[in-house]
Amino acid sequence: MIANINTDLILLGIWGLIFAIFIIKLFQSIRLVPTKSAYIVERLGKYHTTLDAGFHALVPFIDKVAYVHDLKEETIDVPPQECFSSDEVNVEVDGVIYISVVDPVKASYGVTDYRYAAIQLAQTTTRSVIGTLDLDRTFEERDVISAKVVEVLDQAGATWGIRVHRYEIKNITPPETVKNAMEMQVNAERERRALLAKSEGDKQSKINRSEGVKAEMINRSEGEMQKRINEAEGKAEEILTIAKATAESIERMALVVSAPGGKNVVRMQLGAQYLKQFDGLTHSASKIVLPGNMMDFDHWMDSIGLEESKE
Repeated sequence: MIANINTDLILLGIWGLIFAIFIIKLFQSIRLVPTKSAYIVERLGKYHTTLDAGFHALVPFIDKVAYVHDLKEETIDVPPQECFSSDEVNVEVDGVIYISVVDPVKASYGVTDYRYAAIQLAQTTTRSVIGTLDLDRTFEERDVISAKVVEVLDQAGATWGIRVHRYEIKNITPPETVKNAMEMQVNAERERRALLAKSEGDKQSKINRSEGVKAEMINRSEGEMQKRINEAEGKAEEILTIAKATAESIERMALVVSAPGGKNVVRMQLGAQYLKQFDGLTHSASKIVLPGNMMDFDHWMDSIGLEESKE
């Protein structure tokens, strides 16, 4: 009796365990796939299908999710590694890769671990590219190194089901001795540029001063020339004015002389001026010298044609 009860309990426990396992497998067969994710389903150990975002039900005990892939872009750090440049300088380089899965099946079965494979390929490619450049160019041509790594990873990514968006070098660290030498070189270059800028400034300053002196001398010469021109034009204008006034005076005198009784008027005017000269001499000199013949004045007047015409 007791043995039968124990046997029934054991069978009940076994069936209960089987039922529990079945319930667990039933719940595990229900899959809710998030957005930007892909589940790789294997049926009896062989690839069966890829589950996209949404609700999916699998066959218990037959189907299982073998791989889960995140389709969003992810970043993978490339550990630091030692590289030798073409001038035999040892530098330490690290970087970061930006990749995403574009073919979940290839990412699952095309390579064991695409992340590890991408890191190794990025490191080897970086060493190869830096080996063709000297130390100075490694700092200047990071874009060349990154582009080459992306190109190589894209070729391999076609079989790995991944896409490499970009590769960035984070640090290029040379040895301490090389770093000190580079700092000294940079300081020397900076000092050279400062001296060159100072000399260029002094040169330009001297040029500006000489240009200023030149402009000042030109302005002075032009001013002096204009002054002389103005003075000459003024004198010429004065001479023309005097000549014009003299000509007008002569013309008027000729009109007066040619008028009736004009000669007598001129004779009287000249005589008055002649006598006035003697009046000035009486005040300024103690002795007065008179002409020997006072009638010489009349002869002079007759010589210039001022003798009164006979009727």
